[in-house]
Amino acid sequence: MSEIVVAEPIYDGGAEEKRPITRYLTMGSGSDHNHVPEPFESERLPATLASKIQSFLRVANLIESEEPRIAYLCRFHAFEIAHNMDRHSNGRGVRQFKTTLLQRLEQDEETTFRKRKEKSDIRELRRVYHAYKEYIIKHEGAFNTENSHREKLINARIIGSVLFEVLKTVSNTAGPQALANRGGIQTKPNDLFGIYNILPLDQGGAQQAIMQLPEIKAAVAAIRHIRGIPSNEDFQKHGNFIDLFDFLQYCFGFQDGNVANQREHLLLLLANIHRRKTQKQTSVSKLGDAAVDELMRRFFKNYTNWCKFLGRKSNIRLPYVKQEAQQYKLLFLGLYLLIWGEAANLRFMPECLCYIFHHMAYELHGMLTGAVSLTTWEKVMPAYGGQSESFLNNVVTPIYGVIREEAKKSKGGTADHSMWRNYDDLNEYFWSPDCFEIGWPMHLDHDFFCIHSPKKSNAKKASASTAPVEERRKEDGEEDEVGVTKEEVREPKWLGKTNFVEVRSFWQIFRSFDRMWSFFIVSLQALIIMACHEVESPLQLFDKVIFEDIMTIFITSAFLKFIQAILDIAFTWKVRQTLDFSAKVKHVMKLGVAMIWTIVLPVYYANSRRKYTCYSTTYGSWLQEWCFSSFMVAVAIYLMTNAVEMVLFLVPSVRKYIEISNYRICTILSWWTQVCSSCSLSPRLYVARGMQESQLSVLKYTLFWVLILLSKFSFSYFFEIKPLIEPTKQIMKIGVQMYDWHELFPKVKNNAGAIAAIWAPIIVVYFMDTQIWYSVFCTIFGGVYGILHHLGEIRTLGMLRSRFHTLPSAFNISLIPPSSRNDGRRKIGFFYNTFRKVSKSEKNGLAKFVLVWNQIINSFRLEDLINNRELDLMTMPMSSELFSGIVRWPVFLLANKFSTALSIAKDFVGRDESLIRKLKKDEYMYCAVKECYESLKYVLEILIIGDLEKRIVSAILTEIEKSIAKSSLLEDFRMIKVPDLLAKCIELIELLVEGNEDHHGKVAKVLQDIFELVTNDMMTSGFRILELLDSSQQTETDSAYFSGNIESPLFGSAGGRNSIHFPLPDSAALNEQIKRFLLLLTVQDTAMDIPSNLEARRRISFFATSLFMNMPGAPKVANMVPFSVMTPHYLEDINFSKEELHSSQREVSIIFYMQKIFPDEWKNFLERMGYENLDELERDKQEELRNWASFRGQTLSRTVRGMMYYREALKLQAFLDMAEDEDILEGYDAVESRNHPLSAQLDALADMKFTFVVTCQLFGSQKAAGDPHAQDLIDLMNRYPSLRVAYVEEKEEIVDNKPHKVYSSVLVKAIPDFGDQEIYRIKLPGPPTIGEGKPENQNHGIIFTRGEALQTIDMNQDSYLEEAFKMRNLLQEFLQNQGRRPPILLGLREHIFTGSVSSLAWFMSYQETSFVTIGQRLLANPLRVRFHYGHPDVFDRLFHITRGGISKASKTINLSEDVFAGYNSTLRRGWITYHEYMQVGKGRDVGLNQISKFEAKVANGNSEQTISRDIFRLGRQFDFFRMLSCYFTTIGFYFSSLISVIGIYVFLYGQLYLVLSGLEKALVIEARLQNIQSLETALASQSFIQLGLLTGMPMVMEIGLEKGFLNALKDFVLMQLQLASVFFTFSFGTKIHYYGRTIMHGGAKYRPTGRKVVVFHTSFTENYRLYSRSHFVKGFELLLLLIVYDLFRRSYESSMAYVLITYSIWFMSITWLFAPFLFNPSGFSWDKIVDDWKDWNKWIRQQGGIGVQQEKSWQSWWIDEQDHLRHSGMTSRLFEILLSVRFFLYQYGLVYHLDISQNSTNFLVYLLSWIVILVVFLLVKAVNLGRQQFSARYHLVFRLFKATLFLGVLSIIISLSLVCHLSWRDLVVCCLAFLPTGWGLILFAQAVRPLIENTGLWEFTRVLAKTYDYGMGVVLFAPIAVLAWLPIISAFQTRFLFNEAFNRHLQIQPILQGKKKNR
Repeated sequence: MSEIVVAEPIYDGGAEEKRPITRYLTMGSGSDHNHVPEPFESERLPATLASKIQSFLRVANLIESEEPRIAYLCRFHAFEIAHNMDRHSNGRGVRQFKTTLLQRLEQDEETTFRKRKEKSDIRELRRVYHAYKEYIIKHEGAFNTENSHREKLINARIIGSVLFEVLKTVSNTAGPQALANRGGIQTKPNDLFGIYNILPLDQGGAQQAIMQLPEIKAAVAAIRHIRGIPSNEDFQKHGNFIDLFDFLQYCFGFQDGNVANQREHLLLLLANIHRRKTQKQTSVSKLGDAAVDELMRRFFKNYTNWCKFLGRKSNIRLPYVKQEAQQYKLLFLGLYLLIWGEAANLRFMPECLCYIFHHMAYELHGMLTGAVSLTTWEKVMPAYGGQSESFLNNVVTPIYGVIREEAKKSKGGTADHSMWRNYDDLNEYFWSPDCFEIGWPMHLDHDFFCIHSPKKSNAKKASASTAPVEERRKEDGEEDEVGVTKEEVREPKWLGKTNFVEVRSFWQIFRSFDRMWSFFIVSLQALIIMACHEVESPLQLFDKVIFEDIMTIFITSAFLKFIQAILDIAFTWKVRQTLDFSAKVKHVMKLGVAMIWTIVLPVYYANSRRKYTCYSTTYGSWLQEWCFSSFMVAVAIYLMTNAVEMVLFLVPSVRKYIEISNYRICTILSWWTQVCSSCSLSPRLYVARGMQESQLSVLKYTLFWVLILLSKFSFSYFFEIKPLIEPTKQIMKIGVQMYDWHELFPKVKNNAGAIAAIWAPIIVVYFMDTQIWYSVFCTIFGGVYGILHHLGEIRTLGMLRSRFHTLPSAFNISLIPPSSRNDGRRKIGFFYNTFRKVSKSEKNGLAKFVLVWNQIINSFRLEDLINNRELDLMTMPMSSELFSGIVRWPVFLLANKFSTALSIAKDFVGRDESLIRKLKKDEYMYCAVKECYESLKYVLEILIIGDLEKRIVSAILTEIEKSIAKSSLLEDFRMIKVPDLLAKCIELIELLVEGNEDHHGKVAKVLQDIFELVTNDMMTSGFRILELLDSSQQTETDSAYFSGNIESPLFGSAGGRNSIHFPLPDSAALNEQIKRFLLLLTVQDTAMDIPSNLEARRRISFFATSLFMNMPGAPKVANMVPFSVMTPHYLEDINFSKEELHSSQREVSIIFYMQKIFPDEWKNFLERMGYENLDELERDKQEELRNWASFRGQTLSRTVRGMMYYREALKLQAFLDMAEDEDILEGYDAVESRNHPLSAQLDALADMKFTFVVTCQLFGSQKAAGDPHAQDLIDLMNRYPSLRVAYVEEKEEIVDNKPHKVYSSVLVKAIPDFGDQEIYRIKLPGPPTIGEGKPENQNHGIIFTRGEALQTIDMNQDSYLEEAFKMRNLLQEFLQNQGRRPPILLGLREHIFTGSVSSLAWFMSYQETSFVTIGQRLLANPLRVRFHYGHPDVFDRLFHITRGGISKASKTINLSEDVFAGYNSTLRRGWITYHEYMQVGKGRDVGLNQISKFEAKVANGNSEQTISRDIFRLGRQFDFFRMLSCYFTTIGFYFSSLISVIGIYVFLYGQLYLVLSGLEKALVIEARLQNIQSLETALASQSFIQLGLLTGMPMVMEIGLEKGFLNALKDFVLMQLQLASVFFTFSFGTKIHYYGRTIMHGGAKYRPTGRKVVVFHTSFTENYRLYSRSHFVKGFELLLLLIVYDLFRRSYESSMAYVLITYSIWFMSITWLFAPFLFNPSGFSWDKIVDDWKDWNKWIRQQGGIGVQQEKSWQSWWIDEQDHLRHSGMTSRLFEILLSVRFFLYQYGLVYHLDISQNSTNFLVYLLSWIVILVVFLLVKAVNLGRQQFSARYHLVFRLFKATLFLGVLSIIISLSLVCHLSWRDLVVCCLAFLPTGWGLILFAQAVRPLIENTGLWEFTRVLAKTYDYGMGVVLFAPIAVLAWLPIISAFQTRFLFNEAFNRHLQIQPILQGKKKNR
């Protein structure tokens, strides 16, 4: 495009024919007079331009129809901006965009010029601008009107702001005359037109409801109080400071977006806390000190602690004058928020922010007080000045650069952790006084900023780059008091890790929990000693010999401490650069002390063994004498060092004081105990101090663990250790001379190998079974705790109906704010609510309950959980009677009650009192009778208008009421006819409901029938009524009105006279009452099962139960704690698109799937929409159809809908707080639509209290690319106007004619007709995603959240309206001081909503439910080790934003980012609680592959936690019993699982050693050992954890609590029948594989699971790829071990014993091999089998290489499968080699059992076996070479070559069989021997790959591995193919896999068969 030359401006001279001032463009030769404008694309814009020009293009499209010339000018202005931003069109897509826009401008130039209404463009612009401005000024006071007017005003504000910019630009270009005529545009645009988030702080928003709140006004006045701050002249600023934030921005150079964001942030915090702290309404108008002081305390608690820890004086210095002090406080708060808001990735480093704030606060105080520098004698000014983006460029960017460069060194998390510094390392540098050497301004040549090893060039570059900063520092004359130290210029060096190194080693588990392992080891030693002495009673322990032997455990303890000291030094070696001198001395002294005791104790024991000094005791004492030796004295001295720790454990408050105190004596005491005892040995850190709980809490979890340990040790002693002592002694006596193989160590005495083989499994299980005992006691304690807290009180519909009458009272107590005179915490509980009368002051609580109940039921209907009939049956009528305490219960409670009452009355014999008493026994029956009678009276009163008829009906009713009063109803009325009366009444009411005018006669006829029935058949005195009728008719006959003998029928109409008013008046209330009356009369027993939807039942039951649980009292909405919800989003579905709904994913569309899975909800949806089938619905209601399907998947729209219930609930609760009785009767919906001021107040309160931010990381790029996901998100924001979206914008800016990427955090909201509108933009120092994606995404969006609490919600979660009502109660927990401190993290329970389709989903949902309920219940109380396990926990937002955020983000190590937030909170002395009265929905994976990926991710995360500093510090700093809780509830579960599998391997290899060596024969024959009980016990313990019983027991307990124990038992049995044990065993294998491998080799990564709801068949190839190394290889190994063991065990050993002892191992091996195919839908369908076989062979043969995905080729997959080894260290590779050695044991043992070996045990036999292997390899190589040489051209030669080889091999085998007695058994045994050897060689080659990769050995390894994989695949495939021939197998599989779906009558078969949807 050629350069555009701007013409000279043409002044507005008034000549109409002159060309406009918009500059000439190249114009076309002609123009279209009938030009119809089309909208110009305003959404898909180049990323570099979008943020600057989008608003102009959108406004142009909006006003083009009315003001075409203005639209043209807006587009021209957008073109000018684009051209000025990128003149050479270097940006991506810029040239194309500019060309398209220019063409549009050329097209519109002439046509819009002719349509111009003014003489010039400036006048045209000014006219339109003034029109919008006047509209805004006129209507700004009426902002709180209905929504349509509000939207018009918002649109006007946006259009006005855009027109202002265009007019200003055009006027500036036009020249001085135009400027002179610009009148009226001097107003700053933000004064009228600013786009705001929550608070419209501009002039135009002053009249909005939220700005009229007194607390907001008070906060705004305080922020705008600028008297006392330095004047603008001091800073040479034009214009006054607007407020305190404006002052801070000008001083320190913060960004505009950051200032605007944090200004609103602080205002809302101040307003909310001020309102809560101020009780009197009159005091709200002025901001009090209480609110400011509260914020100061919470924001700067961490900063003041940091200053104390480092021995620095806080720079928050306040004046004594009260008013000035408040201003100073607000300035310090604002400064911290501005630093935090612009800190980007530095927010993960809270102490780094403290360091920055420390210096900037000093500068701020200096400016405020006018302090003078002692060096320059000038006023103190900011070091970096206040230029634009000064803070970002000079403070944030240098530190961010260090973070980013260090992250690059991690190579995506694959590099060794010791090679790079993560967030924690960089932050912990600021825990040392050395951080002040960085100085202020920061010395960029400091070691902290050094990234790589020192090089001269780098040093020069660094020093050069810091020269300007040094010069500025000298100019400013900053003094040492702010930490600046002058050093000589030196070469910087890399600091390395800080305080901790994450080392990949299993030793890390011992090091972190050394006290636990030492305790278990010495306890094992003590148990063995006791068993050897045959101790039966505890008193025997005091025998001097036994006691002395037991005391040898302290020798072991000393040795373990020595190992611990060595490990501490080895693992901290790489942090020696940053360790202070005292820490190094401590390590050395600890090692020295441990070494001394390791030498002293054994020496004393050896010298004084059995040498005692004894003293007699008093006669009759249980201890006749006490003896001691010098060894015992030494032990006593040794134990004295631990006495202090024991005392501190018993008095936790003293220990806490010592840890957090800075007094010298406390430091010395802490230092001494760490050196001399088993306390932690780590540098004195800023965190992990003072974490002690209260004395009561310590007592509770100590008791819990004492019970567990007593049970564990008792079981281990009596069932595992003691029974093994006698066999061990017998084995040691046997002298084995002959072995079945070549014994390598024949000189070893006492048969040590056999003893090791027998004892090893026992010892392994001993270290594992504590996890089992924990699970048992967790089940017991958790169950008892749940019962005590009313869990599951209302489990069924029957229980709900029986307790429904107590719900209003419980609701009033729990969810309605207390009256002012009773504002305490109220009692809640079953008995209290049951026997309590409703007081007069709480009568309106009934009306509030009814209103809320109806809103909940309506939400059920909108969610299609119930149909219209169920809606009518469940709704409660709203009437004024409620204020009198009279309740009309929902019809579903009264179902069949009235007809039952009539049946009772019909056949009743006795007195009236007895009948009434019988009816009143059932409250609902009595209510139904009473209401039906009153309703009939009401209907007849309205229906009958004739005078005679009225008198007659009145007379009948009077007779009835007289009879009731006199208790003579049964005498006066024949009740036998009541059923006939009921039938007539039903007929009458049905006619009234129908309301057909043609049925007037029918109504009269029915009334006549009723009259006759009552008077003739029922009333014994009916003649009175007939006499009344006769007398009336006689009177009428005698009247002059009639001529002749005319008789009018009763209830009839004649002569223009109507006796009845039919149809009835059209009144909604009347219609509802008549409909309800009809339901009362007609509804039968079927209503007892309402609602029929299972989800609706569950939700109602839980809501009712929760009302009886203990929860804090509800405050008024105005006084509640404000909160935000934040949801991170990446690429997940937002809404299902139309194409996705009908696209056939493997032949099944999503909409078809949803119809079959949710059939009842689909019918309800069609009924709500008013359509019969899908075709009609798609034609007219496409958007509703998309939403219906999306709300049933794991989509963002479902999550947003659920979270927006919070806002709806808050508005309703605010309405109940403010509404009068008349408003409540009118109804919430009616008031909201009609009472606009009240509605605006409700919106304002909701905005103040609730914010929802979705952090959509890719929204900017999706919008630029035109991705439909972006439009879905905009639609979502349009549907929920208060929803906010934060995203990271990446755009290119042209700098020096080169594109430069700029990153910004942007917050947008949607405005109708304008799409997304930018609210805040904060430039970032670089790309924010440096570490793990999700926490980085949360971190960038957290600055846009508001309030004091923050709930983190995942994209696959949901919430419900009835649960949202309890949110304000939950938030009150933050204000409850339970124990020593209020909680900082509230845990909530989750409901897994994806468990209703497949069996796997059901298993997962129950497993997850048991963890999030009974598990976390116990973790929180009494164990005090609940952390953060993902969402939906609620954070104390102010606590966490000042302490590093709500997650950690370092690459790889923080893969499980959520749990680290809990670790961090606990380490920083936070308290985490758990609450079960509120629940949130959660989706889980439903297919085996999805579940396995999730399990792998969690296992990876746990392995990274194992080596993390957080777990290390918790393990070291917790007291002993809390440390046990921490271990067994975090990484201990995974390590125990790993140990249990290791136990199986140890057992089998031990048995293999005994069998193959011949030792087993000696044991059986000579020692007479048949079945060793201890081994059976050990394997039974292992199977307990393997079969999923660890999770099964808590699961059964929780189901029992919530559904009843009979149902729990049924479910458990059903789960076993559906192969739950198979699933849990397979899942168990996934956990241990990824946990163990990741600890050794790394490779942890996020594994996306897809979160799809649809379950499809998975190909064999995909299953093999996923499970080959994790399950199949291990399964084959176990199978091989079992086969070899079975082949060679002696025939005289019991076969039954063999089966019993190995059944669980057989089960495990078969499960690991075949479970993926068993749980694969259509896994045994023959068509699928054939396709899988073809796909498998194609995958095996396909060549890999660069760009070929592992899904396509075996070779690519095999290379990727070794990624974890590629980055392994030398130790890990050696460990792999050591593990691979086990595969060579088979060959070594089996070759000696060949018949051909002729019982020889010569070592040559083994060597000859290797020659055979070599020959086989050579033969294979020869065949491969032959294939390469001859297969293409000499095919016949190649075949002859293969035949020759085959015949040669065959002849050799035959010769050997004849000469050397080679048998067929030998061939089988050879296969069993050589197959493991080949696999061992492959593993060995993979471990040494760097050495052989470039040799032919590697290629041979690849071929061998391919052969093995193909062979394993064929072995797995064969049985599946055979079973596929049997149709019953496929049917059986479908049944057990989808049994839950079958029980719900869902149509699964069509989905599995892949049929197209049938509309």
